[in-house]
Amino acid sequence: MSADRPLRLIAESEDDLPVLSAALQDAAGQLGDFVYEPKARRFTIALNRFRWEAEKGRRGERVRAALQINSVLEASSQRLKQGASDAVVSLLAMTFEPGEAPGGVLLLTFAGGGALRLSVECMDVTLVDISAPWTAARRPDHREAHT
Repeated sequence: MSADRPLRLIAESEDDLPVLSAALQDAAGQLGDFVYEPKARRFTIALNRFRWEAEKGRRGERVRAALQINSVLEASSQRLKQGASDAVVSLLAMTFEPGEAPGGVLLLTFAGGGALRLSVECMDVTLVDISAPWTAARRPDHREAHT
């Protein structure tokens, strides 16, 4: 896949999830862009994703991306500010805790200790870039501070 083309990924099994998680590492978004539709059993999140696959310049690029999780039976959060729609969060990783096959819990972990737990009937996750890329303000840095 060319690094200049929009990313479109699907996870249909636990083995597929690490690819989506890596693509979304350090994606930033506002809690107001998290939408849970219980009747549709769908959770959708709009994020500004760092384009790790496109090494362009020292600062890199970001792109608006949509993450859609289907077959959601229940959603709960920990340390995410309910009602604070303008609060910004940074996604660190997505993991899967198997339950009664093919279901389980999809866990989204955010910087600062926040987490979103989605009980799913099965793995059905789609990630799609939905905008043109722009130059990032800075490149995410995971080096520990040395004092």
